[in-house]
Amino acid sequence: MTEQRHSALAIHPIAAEEGEGELLRRRQIVKRTRWLVVIVLVLLALGAARTVIVRMANARALEAGTAERAKLHVQTAMPRTPTAGQTLALPGTLQGFVQSPISARASGYLKRWTRDIGSRVEKGELLAEIETPEIDQQLSQAIAARAQAASGLELAKSTAERWENLRKKDVVSQQDLDERRSAVAQATSNVAAADANVQRLRQTESFKRIVAPFAGVITRRNVDVGDLIDAGAGGGAGRALFMLAQTDPLRVYINVPQAYAQLVKAGQPVVVTQAELRGQRFKGEVARTSGSIDATTRMMQVEVSLPNRDGALLPGAYVQVSLPLAAAQTLTVPANALLFRAEGTRIAVVDAQGRIGLRPVTLGRNYGENVEVIDGIGGNDRMVLNPSDSLAEGDVVTVAPEAPPADAKPPVRKEPA
Repeated sequence: MTEQRHSALAIHPIAAEEGEGELLRRRQIVKRTRWLVVIVLVLLALGAARTVIVRMANARALEAGTAERAKLHVQTAMPRTPTAGQTLALPGTLQGFVQSPISARASGYLKRWTRDIGSRVEKGELLAEIETPEIDQQLSQAIAARAQAASGLELAKSTAERWENLRKKDVVSQQDLDERRSAVAQATSNVAAADANVQRLRQTESFKRIVAPFAGVITRRNVDVGDLIDAGAGGGAGRALFMLAQTDPLRVYINVPQAYAQLVKAGQPVVVTQAELRGQRFKGEVARTSGSIDATTRMMQVEVSLPNRDGALLPGAYVQVSLPLAAAQTLTVPANALLFRAEGTRIAVVDAQGRIGLRPVTLGRNYGENVEVIDGIGGNDRMVLNPSDSLAEGDVVTVAPEAPPADAKPPVRKEPA
């Protein structure tokens, strides 16, 4: 028993040491487990915090993006007073400054013509001659009648002188002397009538020479040698022998619409172009206006004088007349700033706080890209360009950089032919 007790006591310390080691290992495992759990919890906490932070950042970004997209961005412009007026393009036809048909005053047969179409002639230059045998015979007869009247006058004068002497001797009565004096006066009148008839026939005979009444170009010849020329019944003009036109300067008549009539003044410069003469611009000026509006067409006739020293332009040609008009003093706005509502035309105006105000406006002339505004806005009002149909009074908007001025380019208005 004693030995067994000693033997048990010898084995127990080893078992005790093993138990203590096992306990120590367990404690280490528990400790490691605790650290591992702590690390996992920390990692989970960090992941949760990161997720929360990311979600909060996304929420703020979404809120900011939604707020940004909710803002209404608009482009604006200011009304402008045009510094340059518009240019009105109107059609016209060139005419000679003086353009006249040349007719004969004497009847007969055409003996010869000396100038043909395209010929440039000076004033008084011979164009044609007419044979007038009847007028020649009438002139000869009138000269003979005048000589006869002159002979009668000489006889009446000598007779009156003799009767004057006889009356002094009281041989004849005063009545007889008065009759002789009356015969002298009658003979004198007959001579005067004969002189007038001779002068008339001589002037008529001079008309057998057709001369140019002014310097110009022959644009038409309607007769040939041997044609019968009739001066017309009752002394009126018959058919035209030639057509004569003065080509320097030329004149153009244009019709200006009533809306622009007040802007056209005499002396205004114009530019004339012809489609066939590309690249060439001819300068003229407004010579005069009719000063009234035609009740049928509602237009005013304007005459333009155009120098043509080199003869590049031909009478009768179709041309375009560019008429620069004086700048109007009314405001102009871009056409895309207008809002057409059921209650009338409006313009959206932005104030300093970015709030929208819809202003009713009265429109004037339409220049195409720009429109005249007679009433409704001022020169300092900021207008919204391309406003949406949903834009309402009091809306808050964000203003983008200002657009170019409304009158950056002077408009050109073309009127149909």
